[in-house]
Amino acid sequence: MSILVTSFFGVMAVAWLVAAVVIGRGMSQIPFMSEAPDPGGQPLPRVSIIFAARDEAEKLPQALGTFTHLDYPNYEIIAADDRSVDATPAILDAAAANSPNFKAVHIAELPDGWLGKPHALEAAFRQSTGEWIVFTDADVRFSPQVLRKALGLAESKGWDHLTILADIDMHGFWEITAIAFFGWMFVLGSQPWRVSNPRSSAYMGVGAFQMVRRSAYEAIGTHRRLAMEVIDDMKLGKLIKQHRFLSGLAVCQGFVRVRWQNGFGELVRGVTKNMFAGFGYSVPFAFFAITNLTLISIVPAFALFFTHGWTQFAAAVCVATSMALEGLLVKETDVSPFYGLTHPLGAVIFIYMVLRSMFITLRQGGIIWRGTFYPLEKLRRGIV
Repeated sequence: MSILVTSFFGVMAVAWLVAAVVIGRGMSQIPFMSEAPDPGGQPLPRVSIIFAARDEAEKLPQALGTFTHLDYPNYEIIAADDRSVDATPAILDAAAANSPNFKAVHIAELPDGWLGKPHALEAAFRQSTGEWIVFTDADVRFSPQVLRKALGLAESKGWDHLTILADIDMHGFWEITAIAFFGWMFVLGSQPWRVSNPRSSAYMGVGAFQMVRRSAYEAIGTHRRLAMEVIDDMKLGKLIKQHRFLSGLAVCQGFVRVRWQNGFGELVRGVTKNMFAGFGYSVPFAFFAITNLTLISIVPAFALFFTHGWTQFAAAVCVATSMALEGLLVKETDVSPFYGLTHPLGAVIFIYMVLRSMFITLRQGGIIWRGTFYPLEKLRRGIV
């Protein structure tokens, strides 16, 4: 038995070392926004910035302050008010009154067969005129140069779709620990360095910033194809790749920032609708992932205290490599790389969030999002 245990940890240690090399080499190939050239040609193509807002009165003014002060000469903003009950409609109307390139679309009712956000984005798109579409959120902040840099990068690479790995403002130990691990899982599962390879099926979409060529967006069916898709941002990237368009991503370096959730408690509640959706609402798939995550990220940490000899050494390699890798992945943010030391704890939190999301979704037979209940049966049918 001891030989089997030692062999198990030995194989896992080798796998972690290989993963570290692959991920490290892959992430180094992703371009930085600061390195993007200025877009060529005159006049510059028109860009439509589109976002949906529901009860975003607290964060919306700061976001609008950045959206309306970009150094790009040819863009418009179309904001869809998705049935808000706070001051969001008034804020959007005031912005539209003060800016000729700002349009506010107000949605009073949600048609059957749609989630609120995809429907709002579709409604805003129908009012747009841009050759390029930028999908973002109502709590995101842009730097003034973001459109120039994004368009320059997309055109220089020949991409039809560009998503940016946004910087997330994080505060407090628990929030940082959870989001740092979430980012590590995101990289591990999505393998973002493969997205720009047209021969790879890897895809990615980040809701904070996705720029897509209008012709490509229309060819994939617009958000009508994502009408009942909770993780619509990621699935937009999936449709782009499935339709053989070219996709890519970049590290933002402060060009796009977002305060995802206000604190750890809000983070846990905020991902309730997302986590189980990320596993296609499949209980076996979710438990399979939880089991694997427990084996690779939690068990080695416990093994350090209950094994000895070569088994303990192999477990130590697993723990050290996982912590170092997570630390390297967060070093481009404002977070200390020492948060890599929280990797096992982050895994426990992540598993808890998955189990919580799954339990609540199954118990209530669906999800509640933006004040509307969506049955699980319809959500499963709408998976892209």
